[in-house]
Amino acid sequence: MEKNEIIQVEQAEIMQAINRAEIDQQVATAKQYPRHLPAVLNQIQTYATMDVDTASECFYVLHRNGANGSAQTIEGLSVRMAEIIAGAWGNLRVATRIIGNDGKTITAQAVCHDLETNVAISTEVKRSILTSKGYTFSQDMQVVTGNAAAAIAFRNAVLKVIPKAVTKRVIEEVKKVAMGQALDLEQQRQVLIQYFAKLNVSEQMILDLLQITKREEIDKERVFTLKGIYNAIKEGDTTVQEAFVKPVEERKLAEQAKQAAEEKKAKAAAAIKKQKEEKTKPAD
Repeated sequence: MEKNEIIQVEQAEIMQAINRAEIDQQVATAKQYPRHLPAVLNQIQTYATMDVDTASECFYVLHRNGANGSAQTIEGLSVRMAEIIAGAWGNLRVATRIIGNDGKTITAQAVCHDLETNVAISTEVKRSILTSKGYTFSQDMQVVTGNAAAAIAFRNAVLKVIPKAVTKRVIEEVKKVAMGQALDLEQQRQVLIQYFAKLNVSEQMILDLLQITKREEIDKERVFTLKGIYNAIKEGDTTVQEAFVKPVEERKLAEQAKQAAEEKKAKAAAAIKKQKEEKTKPAD
């Protein structure tokens, strides 16, 4: 009589088999019900332009100083916009997780898989969990930082899988709404100044960053920029220090260096001129 063989199946193998079956089913469903691009773009625009506030939350703006001291503005799509695009795009599988915490930084990973095209992209985002004095964040703050890193990784993965060329026209329309006049300009200025005051950003800090002298100079382009900066801080792309303090300090240092170089050049030119005058001066 043959002995019954005991077959052992590892837990990991079971989970892999279940995961493969789920993906195969999702791919089959995606092939059966493919996305209709005009309907997708219409849905993205509808969701993103429901009101000015929603449209404004779809962008972030970062200010950086270049090597020569010139200001550079980096504008991009926010986590909110990535969520809207992913939801409307359909047949998309996105997952995020924390893959590392070495006591200094937290690393989040996001994987986005387009089930129709079979394009999958993985992105990683690192965020520091140290204070300016080198102390480690509390457990709660590490959770908050990890969530922010995961959200940004999600955004980056989604926007790499979905072609920018396809959504470009819709994004331009959303931006027009974000810069719209649902509130008059003075109300928008006041609301933004109040928002930033809660982040300990004074009105003078805002004026210094924008290189203007009074709030009346904040036009609708600058309103859009400030909304983008606020979104970037809120989503964890930057900090108040990086957005408002550091660029102004770097700009001042660059201006001082430029002024010192000009003064040095002027002194050298004056010295050369004096030497020439002494050479051409008739002897007594």
